[in-house]
Amino acid sequence: MTLIGVGLLGGSLALAARDRGLAGHITGFGRNAETLRRAQDRGVVDDWSVDIKEAVKDADLVVLCSPVSTFLPRLEEMKAALKPGCHVTDVGSVKGGLVRQMEERMPEGVAFVGGHPIAGSELSGLDAAFKELYEGARCIVTPTENTSAAAGSKVIELWTRLGMDVICMDPFEHDRVLGAVSHLPHVVAYALMNAVADVKTPNYNNVLEFSGGGLRDITRIASADPVMWRDIALTNRDQIVLLINEFEGALAELKGLIERGDGEGLTAAFSRSNENRMKLAGINE
Repeated sequence: MTLIGVGLLGGSLALAARDRGLAGHITGFGRNAETLRRAQDRGVVDDWSVDIKEAVKDADLVVLCSPVSTFLPRLEEMKAALKPGCHVTDVGSVKGGLVRQMEERMPEGVAFVGGHPIAGSELSGLDAAFKELYEGARCIVTPTENTSAAAGSKVIELWTRLGMDVICMDPFEHDRVLGAVSHLPHVVAYALMNAVADVKTPNYNNVLEFSGGGLRDITRIASADPVMWRDIALTNRDQIVLLINEFEGALAELKGLIERGDGEGLTAAFSRSNENRMKLAGINE
């Protein structure tokens, strides 16, 4: 197995695969030799290379664990070295057209099957990796009409044996669903954090010092890696813009109720939110 990127997701995948005996040999690829050395010293990978062709040449399975914006460039760099029968998958949060582009660019005898383990942390990097990250979480696999039964089974088996609940979904539907439950909340958290931080009064330039648990809870994910989320936002741009429009509509509705002093309407809107939050809590318990 070769991992393209050994940060939180790649490092955790390596640790879990080793713990469960899913790979006889794990190779890491990255641009930072010092990080790769630390990964080897920690037992995350068996060996590593900053030469992507060298890293993938013997791999039966290659997992792209780098930012989604790097997937196509990395494929162009490594595809001549991929051996026939190799399977390529990923941990990216965006599928849609990217899956089609990856499939079209695969060399003869090499299959790509998109994967998205829905697991993570507000922390990032190799030092945040831990073997239990994926256990008990859900993973979406996005086969298409071009996916062979063997390739689909290989990727589904990987995530299942890591202890994940695997479901299959159309790549474009994935982007609408994950745009709603993951990408939009991150955009909202980033925007809310900046909006509140910019609030000033005659006596206080930093109102954050008065915040309680509520602000910390709702903006926790604003601590996530800005570069990774920049790439996700731009790659799933169409769906995220649509969802922002829908969210602006929901916010405008509440704003109108408040402006009009419509207590009954506001109570009804908040009560509906309470009910939906209870449903979410029930799903995630």
